[in-house]
Amino acid sequence: MTEPRRIRNFCIIAHIDHGKSTLADRLLEATGAIDARNMRAQMLDTMDLERERGITIKANSVSIRYTPPGGEEHLLNLIDTPGHVDFSYEVSRSLAACEGALLLVDASQGIEAQTLANAYLAIESGLEIIPVINKIDLPAADPDRVAKELAGILGGSADEIIAVSAKTGAGIDEMLNAIIEKLPPPEGDPEAPTRALVFDSYYDTYRGVVCHVRVVDGELETGDDVRFMATSIAASADEIGMHLPASQVVKKLHNGEVGYLITGIKEIDLIRVGDTVTSARDGADGALPGYSEPKPMVYSGLFPIDGDDFERLRDALDRLRLNDSSLLYRAETSRALGFGFRAGFLGLLHMEIVRERLEREYDLDLVTTAPSVEYEATTTDGVALKVSSPQDLPDRSILEAIAEPYVKVMIITPSDYVGTVMELVQQRRGEMGEMTYLSPTRVELHYEIPLAEIVYDFFDQLKSRTKGYASMDYEPAAYRKSDLVRVDILLNDTAVDAFSTIVHRDKAYHYGRQMATRLRGLIPRQLFDVPIQAAIGGRIIARETIKAKRKDVTAKCYGGDITRKRKLLERQKEGKKRMKMVGAVEVPQEAFVSALRIDE
Repeated sequence: MTEPRRIRNFCIIAHIDHGKSTLADRLLEATGAIDARNMRAQMLDTMDLERERGITIKANSVSIRYTPPGGEEHLLNLIDTPGHVDFSYEVSRSLAACEGALLLVDASQGIEAQTLANAYLAIESGLEIIPVINKIDLPAADPDRVAKELAGILGGSADEIIAVSAKTGAGIDEMLNAIIEKLPPPEGDPEAPTRALVFDSYYDTYRGVVCHVRVVDGELETGDDVRFMATSIAASADEIGMHLPASQVVKKLHNGEVGYLITGIKEIDLIRVGDTVTSARDGADGALPGYSEPKPMVYSGLFPIDGDDFERLRDALDRLRLNDSSLLYRAETSRALGFGFRAGFLGLLHMEIVRERLEREYDLDLVTTAPSVEYEATTTDGVALKVSSPQDLPDRSILEAIAEPYVKVMIITPSDYVGTVMELVQQRRGEMGEMTYLSPTRVELHYEIPLAEIVYDFFDQLKSRTKGYASMDYEPAAYRKSDLVRVDILLNDTAVDAFSTIVHRDKAYHYGRQMATRLRGLIPRQLFDVPIQAAIGGRIIARETIKAKRKDVTAKCYGGDITRKRKLLERQKEGKKRMKMVGAVEVPQEAFVSALRIDE
């Protein structure tokens, strides 16, 4: 047992690509938690996707034993957090299980948008923050400038800020001593009834649901009967352990300690992230605060290419939600794509990651519909409706108004690019708030922008226009009424619901023209002309035509009266008219995949 006074629970928070995972590697190396021969880059990033993209997607925990020079052995429980804005919910869960945080900033890039956003999250959670400047070994590093920026935001002196190089290991010992000296030990009553916070979980095929827990009060012991307070489910603690970083079974987890709990429960719905585990016999009266429910920002349809995979997709989503509680979904039917699910995501990167995980980890082939946001529609009867799919939008005859979600966007950019950033935001219907100079060369801009305008390619455009130097973070603001319309794509006068979308009226023509042109190249020719039309209600705004395959019916006429040829051509024309009236346009699955592909 480690006394609570010798335990430190902390996480690393930073902007994406500022070196969180590399710093975690050096901490494991410096404390001897892992042998040099077993060491590899991004040790705590366990998914192939994280390694390929070089980003952290899932929060991971590890317990490290460290003895400072001339001191007692301490137990350091580290939680590595993601940096991208789409995974801010993972960060909030990590903060709830900690007492302190290392705020990591790149010495060459300085303070970025998510640096500030995550710092504010930590301050709101009441955490003690240790500012750390990383990558001091780079030629472009300017630690003195970055230290002044950090001191100006967090307060205190720039001389107190720790400078490290996660690549070379410089400054790691000083940072470890600061963690022990400056971060508070965990609070909690060891004699009180057991209360442990479930801050993450995943599904193991053989052992069922594995819960990552932080014990706040009391203790968890192997063989104890425990109860999950949110669902009132009782079970036995079959196995309790810690990640050191390899899993190690222990008999007990005491207050302040972090580890895992296996109860043998295999019903995924019975365990929720944010739940409180207590004793089944003399348990606690009140649960721990847990987490607020994540609010999806982007919605998209997920449909299996093979209709027989629908149940496999449902099972895969159930298991993935256990590991990613910010994923929400419901069953949906499309005339074009069959049975599938309407899923809510925290952002476009989150959506891409979920789709890739479903395809890789569960061997599914999926069609993903165009992403949309959740609108608020008001009918002429005064009824307010939430609309996350274009098909849910009421008919124009009974539609009074549509409101769309706006977000508060914080952009940090070098002052040289302020003009081009303003131009981009104005093109996306943004409204400027305030502008603050963090330093003579760095500017913080605040805007309110419709969410639908930033979910597609706004971040890519921002990066390309500022040569990669700008960063952004956003949070929900409010709903505002806008001039929005639903654009339907008609094939042979029949609407295809998979291609419908809700856009601002000014951009409706561009979407209709783009989709009609793309489909003309994807749909194979039929035996009759196929019109592809983009329509707003009953008004056609764009059209393309796939010309019919044509058999040469006059090939057998070698001379003679011209009326013989005309007669054969007229008969063919009449046949094609009848065929067009009764014929159905076959749209191959590849056309749906290509037309709805996000990156095109």
